[in-house]
Amino acid sequence: MRTAIIIPARYASTRFPGKPLAKIAGQTMLSRVVDVARTAIDELDLEGLDDVTLAVATENGEIAAHCLEIGVDCILTSKTCATGSDRVLEAVDRLAKDLKTHFDFVIGLQGDAPFTPPEAVRKMIEAFQGNPGLDVVTPIVRLRWRELDALREQKKITPFSGTTAVIDTDGKALWFSKNILPALRKEEDLRKESDFSPVYQHVGLYGFRTDILKKFVSLPQGRYEQLEGLEQLRLLENGLSIQTVTLEVEAGLAQAGIDSPEDIARAEKLLA
Repeated sequence: MRTAIIIPARYASTRFPGKPLAKIAGQTMLSRVVDVARTAIDELDLEGLDDVTLAVATENGEIAAHCLEIGVDCILTSKTCATGSDRVLEAVDRLAKDLKTHFDFVIGLQGDAPFTPPEAVRKMIEAFQGNPGLDVVTPIVRLRWRELDALREQKKITPFSGTTAVIDTDGKALWFSKNILPALRKEEDLRKESDFSPVYQHVGLYGFRTDILKKFVSLPQGRYEQLEGLEQLRLLENGLSIQTVTLEVEAGLAQAGIDSPEDIARAEKLLA
């Protein structure tokens, strides 16, 4: 099984231009994400796996130059890629051609999620290795009550940051939303039962079987995808399945994605 980890790193973010090069406590966000990937690869049991290929995909020369500085391969992609997944596919097709190989499984590791646990990448690869018939694999985190409270507060300021997931008994995703799902009846009683709430937060990275990635980017945007701004809903709207893997992470790290300049201060506080 050949795996590629592609880090889409777009400079021209509407809300936060140059985001991958923004520094968090003196280290660029992109270099932190590259470190996550390298740690995950080092932790893998490579029995049954061929080499895991790591590369950054970007439309920007400054980011490409930074990749050279930190010693990671970089693929310059089109400026017209509609989503991160389109950028990932363009990069992995180029890599496969250059290396004269085929990739079975492709992970898009978001360039704006510097606190992604390396465990997420490892668990995704292991899940696909155990069941190569899976369409898509993605990680989730069950929120502690205090993390759920923090997410609620965060959404008062940035309502479209933080995505929740609803899953079935086998861990397959039923739905994702920028709203906090599910709504909770008798919450006071639930809080007494466990430190953990019934709410799962989605960690925004995906591992695709390669043929599914190609199918995904060829599909038109779905109605709910456009309404919520969540590209994974295109998969569910077209009958494709998403298998989740649940992570065990330290309190607070589930909400450490960087969506706006204000999130840099929050991230540095978390690091401190």
